[in-house]
Amino acid sequence: MEPGAPPTGAAPPGDETADFERLLMPLLGSAYSTAFRLTRNAADAEDLVQEAVLLACRGFGGFEAGTNFKAWFFRILTNAYFSKYRQQRRRGTAVELEDTPELYLYLQTASLGLHAKVTDPAEALMNRLDAELVGAALQELPDEYRAVAALYFINDMTYDDIAASLDVPIGTVRSRLHRARRMLQRALWRAAQEHGIVADLDAGTA
Repeated sequence: MEPGAPPTGAAPPGDETADFERLLMPLLGSAYSTAFRLTRNAADAEDLVQEAVLLACRGFGGFEAGTNFKAWFFRILTNAYFSKYRQQRRRGTAVELEDTPELYLYLQTASLGLHAKVTDPAEALMNRLDAELVGAALQELPDEYRAVAALYFINDMTYDDIAASLDVPIGTVRSRLHRARRMLQRALWRAAQEHGIVADLDAGTA
């Protein structure tokens, strides 16, 4: 092999495969995190990402250069999830929405009188919840809300990008995210109770 020659099997400069890999590689970590939140299983998450990569590779010829590759790829990822995993029965109990009021955490902490003991009990509670508990709460959400929340909270995607990824109007993204926040508050409160965080706040030991 001559000095400076590309390794055997490598895509030549300007090759479509090289462009695809260059755009894809920075997204794989966040793609797996999103897939895990959607499928709630490491093996399924890996399979989902692999399927999305394969579909994206096959369809890359239809991707318009200069447009949002991240939104394009995550649309493929979420579509693959909805088509393959959505019909599976959810494990555990889904969070109820209809009886979850606005400012749920504030109301719950106020009802226990925690505001007289802690300056901002809702914030103190959130600070005690680790990433694993927050992730578990996120996984309790119904599919549509979990997808929006995962893209927003995990990938820090804009409403425009989420709308493009899920192929829904921005108004739908706003509505689902609003409802997802309400359900998350209930799920997080339950997790805080189960792990003794609420009791610690009440006892002033937080």
